[in-house]
Amino acid sequence: MNIPKMVAAFALTLLAVPIHAKVPFPALDSPNAGSTTHTREDSASNTQSQKTIKDPGEYNAYITALNMSDPAARAAAMEAFVKQYPTSVVKIDALEQAMAAYQQAGNAAKVGDTAKRILALDPNSIRALAIVAFIDRALATQGQAAALQEGCADAQKGLQALPTWQKPEGVTDADFEKLRSQMADIFNGTAGFCALQAKNYPAARESLTKASQIDPTNLQDVYQLAVADLEMNPIDVNGFWYCGKAITLAQGLNNAQAVQGMVAYCKAKYKRYQGAEDGWDQLMDSVSMAAQSAPPAGFAATIKPKPTAAEIAVQAVKENDPATLSFGDYEFILSYRDASPANKEAAEKVWAVIQDKQKHGEARLRLNGVKVIAATKDSIDAALTDENQQASKADLHVVLEEPALHPPAPGSMTDVIGEITSYNPDPFMFIMKQGQIARKR
Repeated sequence: MNIPKMVAAFALTLLAVPIHAKVPFPALDSPNAGSTTHTREDSASNTQSQKTIKDPGEYNAYITALNMSDPAARAAAMEAFVKQYPTSVVKIDALEQAMAAYQQAGNAAKVGDTAKRILALDPNSIRALAIVAFIDRALATQGQAAALQEGCADAQKGLQALPTWQKPEGVTDADFEKLRSQMADIFNGTAGFCALQAKNYPAARESLTKASQIDPTNLQDVYQLAVADLEMNPIDVNGFWYCGKAITLAQGLNNAQAVQGMVAYCKAKYKRYQGAEDGWDQLMDSVSMAAQSAPPAGFAATIKPKPTAAEIAVQAVKENDPATLSFGDYEFILSYRDASPANKEAAEKVWAVIQDKQKHGEARLRLNGVKVIAATKDSIDAALTDENQQASKADLHVVLEEPALHPPAPGSMTDVIGEITSYNPDPFMFIMKQGQIARKR
């Protein structure tokens, strides 16, 4: 990210409009000859105040600096004026003119430095707040976390002051509205970024949505809005649309590095949400060709989340004959018995199959290759499924029909015979009664 270039690009509009009305030279026969009245907006109170330069030398120095055509020379002259007249009533005006001249000269560092000097004198200067917030956000994005705190505070000040900010003298209505929109974009974008860094995703989404509505081509705002949406719990799937929009914008800027990072993040989120990459390319194509600046109505409904484990349990019974499923499948389905009425129905079908296998108490089941987790002379706790065997987690409690003279050692593999009479869904455990340790075949 090239911050000087970014500052030059955004500040062109921000600083190009007149900062104040041109100061008229007093008539020689005026009773106040040797002084002048200067009109400037008071940003703190949003009132117009009259400022009078009484010293002819001070007046001439200011007007001479103001009328210089070369930006670098004008900035230097305004700095010299401030140094020579540190208590001048137009000190802030001179600094604002210097700030504008630095921007025209492409001196981004001086633009930011001068903005901070203005804020030290007038903490509510809208222009200076916008510039500092913009620069601090850019620095924080590059990893300079210390810049974030000041930028966040300035963004909030700007958002509070902007609604009542009055049009500066000499600015057309059209330029003023353009200026207000640009500042609103900067303040909302920075506030959204601050909320994103604080992991306050709802607040980040709100601010970044406002910013992206003002300027739908702002790559930073659009992508960070995508992140805010996708980091929420539950996620806002509109974030996938903003992912596509941000990637399209980055491609248009020939920013291959940004495209690569965005695709990696967004695609991983998409796969995690949907369970596969199916539809990703079509989604990106549809967004890249879209003319709108926000997701179309009904977009969220087009992206289906991957089924939950409970839904998979129901689906397994619907799509398969329960009699053909394994005991590992039975355990999975039964463990979600209480998730929904559909899960309860699926669990009842599986339990009925288990009872059929045991002929409703007239026969016993033989379970081969269970892993002993713990054993006494009266019972065995064992792991039935491969997953639980690897985790050494019991999912089968066997009540022995007769005391075991030599209980099996923990960690050993054995076969058991008995009747499964019940189960506990969470934590899952089959209960087997009339159990026996089967002889090896």
